[in-house]
Amino acid sequence: MDFNAYRKAYFVYPAPEPRYQFQSSFGATLYFEDYQAAIAFYVQVLGPPGYVEGAGTRGWPIGNGWLTLLQGRQGNPQNVEITFELSSAHEAEALQKEFIAAGARGQQPSDQFMYRPVRCCPVVDPFGLAIMIIAPQPFSI
Repeated sequence: MDFNAYRKAYFVYPAPEPRYQFQSSFGATLYFEDYQAAIAFYVQVLGPPGYVEGAGTRGWPIGNGWLTLLQGRQGNPQNVEITFELSSAHEAEALQKEFIAAGARGQQPSDQFMYRPVRCCPVVDPFGLAIMIIAPQPFSI
């Protein structure tokens, strides 16, 4: 299926009027039971956090928002996927390799339609959190 067929199959026309004028997404906050192990994993992949509050909050700037890790008491993030968008397929694949080298599981990168053409480089961190790493792909309409 090409992108035009994809758009015709899945997008609503005319597009519904948005109820709010969102500017962007501020980020994701994740709670981990094994907080120290989660911090160690994300430091290995993303480097030192850009925000440290006491013993229980660490944050990394991701695009125009933040990835924040907090101490959780009952398990780890479940039934959720977070998405990191990078500037190029090369960057997305490099980040995926870094996650896998640190202990995540990953699948082969592939080209997909996710509202637009993207390079997908999925991983699952050692705690079971799904992370979709994507990069825009060129297309013509």
